[in-house]
Amino acid sequence: MSFTSFIHSALAEDIGSGDHSTLATIDPEARGKAVLKIKEDGLLAGVEIAQKIFSLLEPEAAVELFMHDGQHMKPGDQAFIVSARVHTILKAERLVLNILQRMSGIATLTNTYVQKLTGYHTRILDTRKTTPNFRYFEKEAVRIGGGVNHRFGLYDMIMLKDNHIDFCGGIEKAIDKAYTYTIEKGLNLRIEVETRTLDDVRIVVNKAKGRVFRIMFDNFTPDQIREALQLTDGQFETEASGGINLQNIVSYAETGVDYVSVGALIHQARSLDLSLKALN
Repeated sequence: MSFTSFIHSALAEDIGSGDHSTLATIDPEARGKAVLKIKEDGLLAGVEIAQKIFSLLEPEAAVELFMHDGQHMKPGDQAFIVSARVHTILKAERLVLNILQRMSGIATLTNTYVQKLTGYHTRILDTRKTTPNFRYFEKEAVRIGGGVNHRFGLYDMIMLKDNHIDFCGGIEKAIDKAYTYTIEKGLNLRIEVETRTLDDVRIVVNKAKGRVFRIMFDNFTPDQIREALQLTDGQFETEASGGINLQNIVSYAETGVDYVSVGALIHQARSLDLSLKALN
């Protein structure tokens, strides 16, 4: 779903047959201003999205920015003032706040993880554990928070996970079929493969050099990852996944693995408190 389609769909869900509260009380030509007020500490994310929403509803709308995506915010800060028709401001208010609050929560949590990795080679990846139709915003929030986006969906990378491998009949067979598929279809898609044991890693190292670009170590302990990294010897990108959190992420970074993937960046983030208030 495109950005414009999502915004129109979200507004249609909210407005339905009409914003009758506004229609009943506000002159259609009345213009006004509203300020985005910060009510909680965190990392601001979604300001550029808010600008686009107001512009989509009313091309003449003006947004005066005082803060930008990725800035640290605290209670009492003001992020922007929007000037537009009052009908535009009130139609967009809840959608803008929902997006900003959710994105800011994800960016803040992501940045907490990123700070834990300061000084280490390892970087943090998001996952596809996202809200349906809201993935673009959630992954953008991860990026704003300092994380790295993994594949966006099923179409922009081949990722051979445990179910693919088991249904196909084994890790070597799955890799062979996936690589052949990309050649036959003329697809410029990189292949990542999940490994569950050190024997799996050995198979990939011995059989898939030049075919697989990244190996995922799923539910490996840090000690197992160190051993796996000796096997890969810099020939593949590497990723640790499974059970990684704020309490143990440093122990994984200490192994030297290239990436750690954490679904919690998105599905455990808490929305932050913001408000959009009329200026008289």
